[in-house]
Amino acid sequence: MSIKVNLDLMLVRRGMSLSELAGRVGITLANLSILKTNKARAVRFSTLEAICRELECQPGDLLEWVDDG
Repeated sequence: MSIKVNLDLMLVRRGMSLSELAGRVGITLANLSILKTNKARAVRFSTLEAICRELECQPGDLLEWVDDG
C-alpha cells in the first residue's frame, strides 16, 4: 500500500503550472516536482497547507491511498 500524490491532476483542474505554484507557495520547483512524481517520502503539514491554500482544495484532493496488492 502506498500514498499517491495527485498534484498533477489538481494543477490541470486549476489551470496552473508547477512553476507558478512553486512561486506562489515559496517551495522550490525541484521539491514540488518530487511530490508530483510520487517520489517524496514525506511532506510537511505546512507545505500541504500552502499547496491546498493556493489550489483551493482539501488534502484529500491531493493524497490518495492505493492498494499495491
